Amino acid sequence: MSNTFYYSLLLLNIIKSVEEIIVKPVIAKELLESLQTKIEEEKQVIVHCCFPASPFLGNLIRIWHSTYLFDNHSDHRSKLIHAENISISPYWTPVPFMQDFWFTLVFSGLPKDCKSFDLKEVIPEEGGFFVEAIKRNSSDVYRVKISESY
Repeated sequence: MSNTFYYSLLLLNIIKSVEEIIVKPVIAKELLESLQTKIEEEKQVIVHCCFPASPFLGNLIRIWHSTYLFDNHSDHRSKLIHAENISISPYWTPVPFMQDFWFTLVFSGLPKDCKSFDLKEVIPEEGGFFVEAIKRNSSDVYRVKISESY
């Protein structure tokens, strides 16, 4: 028997022994419940937004970091985490002529007891995005039509 063959067999036996030793760990019930609470606290809210078609050429839009979801029954506000298919201020995104323009915003989670909320862009000028009284659903994924606040 060659040394290479002997070492290969030895290595296979070691690997097989290690595989047999690994056992699925038992996690305490209290720890699992604690982790579930953390998962529920970290849920994110996804809002697919439609900026309605405009008859004007050269429209530009953007979103500010200071865009929030405001719980209608508490002081809670969920922060904007990510924006997809729209530029974040100070940059701009061109809007196609006479086409609805869709973009997606991802926010930190809302409180468990939240029933409705507002999407509001808090900016130092007129014309921020605003959607009032969005009814909460179990999936926390929404489709809204954007209007401007004045």
